[in-house]
Amino acid sequence: MTLARRLAPASASALLLAGAAVGAAPALNGAGATFPAPLYQRWFADLAARGVARVNYQSVGSGAGIRQFVAGTVDFAASDEPIQADEAARVSRGVVQLPIVGGTIAIAYNKADCKGLKLTQKQLADIFLGRIRSWEQLKCGKGKLTVAHRSDGSGTTFAFTNSLSAFSADWKSKVGEGKSVRWPVGIGGKGNEGVAGILLNTPGAIGYLNQAYVKGALRPAALQNRAGQFVLPNLRSGTAALNNIRLNAQLAGEDPNPAGAGSYPITTLTWLLAYQRGNGAKAAELREVFRAMLSPRAQGLADDLGYVPLRDELLRKARAAVARIGS
Repeated sequence: MTLARRLAPASASALLLAGAAVGAAPALNGAGATFPAPLYQRWFADLAARGVARVNYQSVGSGAGIRQFVAGTVDFAASDEPIQADEAARVSRGVVQLPIVGGTIAIAYNKADCKGLKLTQKQLADIFLGRIRSWEQLKCGKGKLTVAHRSDGSGTTFAFTNSLSAFSADWKSKVGEGKSVRWPVGIGGKGNEGVAGILLNTPGAIGYLNQAYVKGALRPAALQNRAGQFVLPNLRSGTAALNNIRLNAQLAGEDPNPAGAGSYPITTLTWLLAYQRGNGAKAAELREVFRAMLSPRAQGLADDLGYVPLRDELLRKARAAVARIGS
């Protein structure tokens, strides 16, 4: 029986076993994006609980994950921004890059008296440019508006600022896009977890994070899309947006402001990076783990945890890339 067919939903106790010793199999070590970390923890806990594979994953941010991958200190990395050509050129073992799941970047806020915030694309850019400083300006309650953003190098930040650059010429010329940018305003938190912590502990705060982290007192704003519709981040709107992404030869692709009345405008893929050669005995295990993550059962868990499963061409290309991971 293949690993993919043995993958099943984990119990709460199984979540504690993701890094635990299982049998004598060597552990695979990975690091990178915090954006997909809750889903990865679920997937890897399932494998560990069944004695199939041990995967130790450190959610240190996309930038740190890619640095470790380039340095050769991990078996695989995860990033919400595709690896850059100059980074890939420094990897002598070659790079296999594949999308693994999609996700929406929610604009989350903590404001009890603001029940249904709707933001135009201009308003969102103006919030992060520091031009909107109070909830009165948004006509959704009263008081000071506190902005939260990432403090670390982040693929989530790249996707978010890439969309802001598509929404606003002012943002593009004054700040631009990148894993790290010079923020005009706000408080920084490390990882999606750090931003969520700031938002939860700061009434009147607003920030960007993966939909999976919008919990408790946090609510998602409905964001205006390219078609002029106000759309919440969810499976349907994320799937509609992902259908606009076309992958290049390196399986990278993006659309920072997708077309379609039902598309959520800040939707991104997240990628895994493996070495094309030099994996030795771990090559077969890497292929099996990646195939399990791309299996119907595993992708079926994505929506339950706030992510958007891969489908059709995206899924076919990702599965085909796994075969390129050699020993």
